[in-house]
Amino acid sequence: MPTILHHKLDPASRLIRLMLAEYGVKAELVDTSPWRRDPDFLDINPAASVPVMLDEPFPPVIGVLASIAHIEANFGPDGPVESLLPESPSERAETWRLVEWVLLKLNSEVTGYLLEEKLIKRELRSGAPDPAVIRIAKANLGEHLAYFSWLVATRHWLAGDNMTLADFALASHFSTLDYMGDIDWEKAGDAKDWYARIKSRPAFRTLLADRVVGMPAAKSYADLDF
Repeated sequence: MPTILHHKLDPASRLIRLMLAEYGVKAELVDTSPWRRDPDFLDINPAASVPVMLDEPFPPVIGVLASIAHIEANFGPDGPVESLLPESPSERAETWRLVEWVLLKLNSEVTGYLLEEKLIKRELRSGAPDPAVIRIAKANLGEHLAYFSWLVATRHWLAGDNMTLADFALASHFSTLDYMGDIDWEKAGDAKDWYARIKSRPAFRTLLADRVVGMPAAKSYADLDF
């Protein structure tokens, strides 16, 4: 059983948890706040980022991309479960395009800012949230929601006819933003129906049970009929 060093609201860690759960792989979860820069954690990952997967006899698997590759290589789908990476070259390319969009663009323009202002500052006691930063991040979120709503209005899933890693990547960020109450679902368009579908999957159950001490989840977070 692999061990995942993670933070409950870190979307990259959530993506790895969703992927493992979809493939039916149990994992031990160890909570860490990488921004606290604990020396023992830095010995494993000097970059002070999560997720980190400990899976003997392999060396530590550090980072979301390395973890995705490790899971595909060692815990690939078995039986009726299909791979989250399509076989078709064109569909696989579209999947990776959207995964990159989420991991880099959405994270740098929206999720990273909101986590910094609402969670990390609170944990480090480094000041109050900056309303201007939050306002800009939410404006950026509106643009992303419009784009993803358009995509799922023209496709069954984010990257095409089948659910892929792109869906779990976006859902991991949506779940973090939803926990913090940053998504106005009444204005989310087709993205709301898409998220309701993926949120109801068994792989999501453990995520919806997550709670952060001193930071209650929004009412919509664990509600499948939000």
